[in-house]
Amino acid sequence: MKAQREFDILIIGSGAAGLTLALKLAANASIAVLSKGDLTSGSTWLAQGGVAAVIDESDIEQNHAADTLTAGSFLSHSDAVNYTVENARESIDWLIEQGVPFSKENGQLHLTKEGGHSHRRIIHAADATGKAILQTLIEKAQAEPSISLIEHSVAIDLITTTKLGLSDNQCLGAYVLNSDTGVIDVFKARHTVLATGGASKAYLYTSNSDGASGDGIAMAWRSGCRVANMEFNQFHPTCLYHPQAKSFLVSEAVRGEGGKLKLPDGSAFMHKFDSRGELAPRDIVARAIDHEMKRLGADCLYLDISHRDDEFIKSHFPTIYQRCQQLGIDICNQPIPIVPAAHYTCGGVITDINGNTDIEGLYAIGETAFTGLHGANRLASNSLLECIVFATACATTIKKQLDTKFYYPVIPSWDESQVTDSDEDVIIAHNWEELRRFMWDYVGIVRTDKRLQRAKHRSDLLHKEIAEYYSNYKISKDLLELRNLALVSELIIQSAMLRKESRGLHFTLDYPQLGPQARDTILTPINYQWP
Repeated sequence: MKAQREFDILIIGSGAAGLTLALKLAANASIAVLSKGDLTSGSTWLAQGGVAAVIDESDIEQNHAADTLTAGSFLSHSDAVNYTVENARESIDWLIEQGVPFSKENGQLHLTKEGGHSHRRIIHAADATGKAILQTLIEKAQAEPSISLIEHSVAIDLITTTKLGLSDNQCLGAYVLNSDTGVIDVFKARHTVLATGGASKAYLYTSNSDGASGDGIAMAWRSGCRVANMEFNQFHPTCLYHPQAKSFLVSEAVRGEGGKLKLPDGSAFMHKFDSRGELAPRDIVARAIDHEMKRLGADCLYLDISHRDDEFIKSHFPTIYQRCQQLGIDICNQPIPIVPAAHYTCGGVITDINGNTDIEGLYAIGETAFTGLHGANRLASNSLLECIVFATACATTIKKQLDTKFYYPVIPSWDESQVTDSDEDVIIAHNWEELRRFMWDYVGIVRTDKRLQRAKHRSDLLHKEIAEYYSNYKISKDLLELRNLALVSELIIQSAMLRKESRGLHFTLDYPQLGPQARDTILTPINYQWP
């Protein structure tokens, strides 16, 4: 039976950003947190490296800010950067208060170093920081009676006054599919928050979980929100290359602790591309690996940490060690086969510092949002930090509005009277494979105008097929994710076509030089021409 459920706050996404926001507001409101799968199915759970913050006495916040701006190819917004680094230590302290078991050495937080950082400032929990953070936040949220954690629930679309034919574009909640039962309910909320992560599943090879399908970005766009800098897709340089690895990430901290990138013949090569070698920012390292693989016709390259002491490797990288052992790779004695893979969406839904979008009552935080922090390339370990910092800011903003009375208009239930069950779900799988393949081939680490035009043509055809399918058949989780990924891929392609320079993660052979001005690429729904 279909229902209309009402909460003060609806949070779509159960990762670090969504759960932090829920916990910050638990004493003040009724909250629903939706998870597409299990609570641990998102990208936070997979995050290995850590959280960046100035802790060491030899480091200062200005250094962290400067490193962020440099890694972002000077496209980062200084206000967002400064706000983030200034609130980093407070965020770490809050996580420690919640009980996150960060690694220590001699009684002090152990700090590691990652690419693009000038100092050791990465606080971590061995090499499974995201898992440690999420486990802690889930336990805290489960203990709060005001927080309803609702698994296997897929947001279909936002409900707004504009969609209901009323004046002013205000968000009222969302239509939500229970993927276990197939029932679609209305979730009403005065404040709706998108914390759905990024869209790296648009690519054939990715370090992300299967749910990274850009849902929040797509829903916000369809509701009238602007997006920015969607062309900047970060490819993590080192994902484990093995047929059974399934997107397993080899943390940047391995390079931070002395790991060397090598060619199949065992020779080093990063010094030829950047004076910082293995610790250059991710965009440079990923392009270098991609270049060498194509030059040699190699299926993969290698990351070697075997020169370090065995006990050091096992204690600092237990997750990586164990996973490689399971696949017959002893990282204490042999190099790790690696390839670059889509990792992080630097663009997203445009917000201010407090998470406000273009629509009243709708917020975006975490990887879904574009705050200006990451610019053209995210600095390592700024992502988990961003989740905590901006969730906190968003909570403060929402808290100030909770006493405002609000009256909902009539919201109709989801209408399935005009659709039927599909007997051709294989089409979804084929379209998904086609989309991810042409995005990898044509909109990947290195781009050209010709490749982007080919991708645009394929995208246009795919859009028409998906729109027809969506209009005629009952929806499913797979169909919703395909629909959202196709839309976000279109936004990525269009944004890439508009940038006539190479900056950060967007590298094009047709415009290999940096442009004279650092400008964001902003797309607006009302001006956009669809196929």
